Amino acid sequence: MKKILNNPADALIEALQGFTKAHDSVVRLHDGGRFVTRVERKNKDKVAIVSGGGSGHEPMHLGFIGTGMLDAACPGEVFTSPTPAPIAGAIEAVTGDAGCLMIVKNYAGDIMNFEMASEMCDHQVEIVVTDDDVALLDVTRSDDQPNRGVAGTLIVEKIVGAAAENGLSLNECAELGRRVNNATGSMAAALSSCTVPVAGTPTFELVGNEIELGVGIHGEAGRERIELCSADELAELFIAAILEKLDVHTGDEVLLMCNGLGATPPIELYVLFNSAVLNLEQRGISVARSQVGTFCTALDMAGASLTVTKLDQQVLALWDEPVKTVTWQWG
Repeated sequence: MKKILNNPADALIEALQGFTKAHDSVVRLHDGGRFVTRVERKNKDKVAIVSGGGSGHEPMHLGFIGTGMLDAACPGEVFTSPTPAPIAGAIEAVTGDAGCLMIVKNYAGDIMNFEMASEMCDHQVEIVVTDDDVALLDVTRSDDQPNRGVAGTLIVEKIVGAAAENGLSLNECAELGRRVNNATGSMAAALSSCTVPVAGTPTFELVGNEIELGVGIHGEAGRERIELCSADELAELFIAAILEKLDVHTGDEVLLMCNGLGATPPIELYVLFNSAVLNLEQRGISVARSQVGTFCTALDMAGASLTVTKLDQQVLALWDEPVKTVTWQWG
């Protein structure tokens, strides 16, 4: 394993220190490095938006702290949920009279720890759980295989972040977040495994031209292993699976996000995005808004995901609202 590290056990805190030093006009590091907030920390009149989870998915969530998105994020160790105490600290640091909305990916450890943190606080807290991954919707499932929260989590965070900036109440933001989550589907494929620094070896092995279709962002198994196929064929596999979840029809508008999993160059992401746009257009579905880049990663995994969100006028308007984070800036 070749990594640019000092001690692998110190990778998270050193990365957090580097991130907040590099972007000190946007974010601040708190409590010995256990959570990060936007520079303007507390607005009594605005619902606070807090998220987090295991590290290794950067720039999610740290790169999306700022005006129009997150007020704070709590990073755990690599692929490990943060503990309740720093989550509660983040809530206290950014929450005023309007309460706090937490966006939590659908993993048992994340849900348990964020719920425990909410019970430790005096503020009113609502939780929206994201479960946009469609990879396991139509395969044999067990109780430990939920619909995972993956890159679509960022769409929910952007929409509710804008809604909070516009003065919507905590209940309104929570209802909106759940509606956007239900209108969002994602699917990924891995061309190679990821390597957790403290482990030092790949999480899984792909042989020859195999790819893992429907891989999770921690290296979890997907729906099947298939031979490497063209970008057009991969886009068809992704979109067909996503549209099984979404109520999208001819004439509808969608947001399309093409996301790299950590080691995929932009040229490949744009090829896949182009294939996805053509595929949707052939179905009579219009791509009204889009994002292409590396946003929700699995460390150094090669591969990509597509996320589709069905748009309505409210969601489209909130997407276009100004945002100023390290990763997304417009308006």
